[in-house]
Amino acid sequence: MNYMILITVIILAGLSQGMLLPVLSILLEQKGVSSSLNGLNAAALYVGSFAMTLIAERVLGAIGFKKLIAAGLSLVLVTLLLFPLLPGVKVWFVLRLLVGIGDSAINYAAQLWVLLMSPAEHRGRNLSLYGMSYGLGFSLGPLGIILLRFGPSAPFLITAGLFVLVLLLVAVKLPDSRPDPIDHSEGQARRFGRSYRLAWYALIPALLYGYMEASLNSNFPVYGLRIGFSTDQIATLLPFAGIGGLLLQLPLGIWSDRYGRRAILIASGVGGGLAFTLLPLAGEHFLLNLLLLMIAGGLVGSFFSLGLSYAADILPRHLLPAANVVSSFHYSLGSIAGPGVGGLLLQFGWGGSVFAVMGGLYILFGLTGLLFSPRKII
Repeated sequence: MNYMILITVIILAGLSQGMLLPVLSILLEQKGVSSSLNGLNAAALYVGSFAMTLIAERVLGAIGFKKLIAAGLSLVLVTLLLFPLLPGVKVWFVLRLLVGIGDSAINYAAQLWVLLMSPAEHRGRNLSLYGMSYGLGFSLGPLGIILLRFGPSAPFLITAGLFVLVLLLVAVKLPDSRPDPIDHSEGQARRFGRSYRLAWYALIPALLYGYMEASLNSNFPVYGLRIGFSTDQIATLLPFAGIGGLLLQLPLGIWSDRYGRRAILIASGVGGGLAFTLLPLAGEHFLLNLLLLMIAGGLVGSFFSLGLSYAADILPRHLLPAANVVSSFHYSLGSIAGPGVGGLLLQFGWGGSVFAVMGGLYILFGLTGLLFSPRKII
């Protein structure tokens, strides 16, 4: 029961991010805001997420899983209601910061709870189901673009209504659980350092996943409009990256339990990177864009959960909360960089270079895996 509630929570967290990125990008593009400023505005969500990761471990230890999840849901709910009431680039920057803080609180608490309750032999499968849930929500989010035909407030109000329902479910049904006490004799910086030293390759996927997710959902709508796609076509195309992830998330997780997570990360990184680099060659061919997005999203859509599962294989249990913070930290850094870098490339360079750079990073990561040799420390 607890696991299913956490799955519901993370679907909604993914949906809120998947809706906000393209909907706000389109609204700002229609207002004449430059693509570079549009991208920087989108990055605000992940600046808030980044800030939350700095204190997440201590806050969770102080108030527990349930209260941190409920606080995150409440913050995002209030902020969603404020978007249509307070339009403007500067105000939306602040509101996106608050959404980032709330979503980060939800994700940190939920994913660590799932990680700690998962036995090692099923870790890949359970984390993949968790990732699938987030991917499902994120894939449904861009459909909020279609709701814009009912007015600019419609996507925000409908999503806020869903947050109310899930917040009630969490308040009534989730137990008030806490993680194991942290041994403060080993400082936080030292725990982070040990996590990096032992599992750096397993922690990089969160960085790449954040970069890809935020860049794709904030920059692709602008790229699509400029090469001739309609808003409805963009709303249809964007979910297919997530659909690909949904289709392959569980198989990749099961295969990683069976064949090893490093091998799956290497193969997925190289294959997904190649698909992204081919995307600009598709031009305005709708079906080819759809196919390449689904292949790329399918192969790299598991990166966050696979990386976290791999870190759990390598690290001792007492370092898992620190590794979870590092993964969230990396995800936020990548998500901050993605829209900004993509926006600059769209404004000053060749539009397709957004995907060439993204693909190159994944290919480089995959090849780097050939050099990594983990050392399990108990």
